[in-house]
Amino acid sequence: MLVEDDVRLSALIQEYLEQQQFKISIEGRGDVAVQRILDEKPDLVVLDLMLPGLDGMDVCRQVRSEYKGPILMLTARDEDIDQVVGLELGADDYVIKPVKPRVLLARIHNLLRRHAILTEYEGKKSLIVIGELKISKTMREAHINEQLLLLTSQEFDLLWLLASNAGSVLSRDDILSSLSGGEYDGLDRSVDIRIARLRKLLGDNPAEPRYIKTVRSKGYLFSRQIKGE
Repeated sequence: MLVEDDVRLSALIQEYLEQQQFKISIEGRGDVAVQRILDEKPDLVVLDLMLPGLDGMDVCRQVRSEYKGPILMLTARDEDIDQVVGLELGADDYVIKPVKPRVLLARIHNLLRRHAILTEYEGKKSLIVIGELKISKTMREAHINEQLLLLTSQEFDLLWLLASNAGSVLSRDDILSSLSGGEYDGLDRSVDIRIARLRKLLGDNPAEPRYIKTVRSKGYLFSRQIKGE
C-alpha cells in the first residue's frame, strides 16, 4: 500500500512497481489510511509524512501495535530528528525524496525479504525468558511483567537477536549483518536508535542497564541474569 497524496508521484511509483510484479493500492489521506492498513493488512506500507487528514507520523503510531508488516517512510523531510522520530514510532526504514525508483525497489525488496526470513519459522515453538521478560518467536511478541511491548518488526528482530545471544557481546557490525546483511560503516545510527528505544521499553536506565549493556568499543551485551531477581 502506497500512502501518498501527490497524485503524479503515486502514479509514477505505481507504474514502476507494477512493472516489477507488485500489486499496489494507493491511499491519499492519512486518516483513511489507518483503517485501510488495519483492514487490508498489506505486505508492506510505503508511507509519506505530509498527508491530509493525519500526518504519516500519526498514521504509523496508530497502526504499529496491530500491523506487523514493514513500514517504509518516504518523505522530502531530511532532518535527522524526523528520521529518529519515525524509527522510534515504528518505521522500519526511511527514504528521502527524491529517490531513484531502483533504490526504492531495493529497499522494498530488502524489507520484504528480511520480514519473510524472520517469520518463516513462526510455527516452531521458541521462547526466551529472562527475569520478567518473555519473548515468543512463535508469536513475534515480547512481554515484560505481563505487559505487551509495542515493538516494530525490526525492533523485535533486534531484541530476539540480543536475547538469544545473551551473555555474548554483539558488535554493531554483527547486528547489521544479522538483521539486514549490511556492514556497519561507522556512521549508521539505526542500531543505536533501536537500542535506545528497546531500553526505554524495557525500563532500562542507560547509566545502569539491567538488560542491554554497552561494552565500550565493542558493542552490546544482553544480560543472562537480571539483578534483583
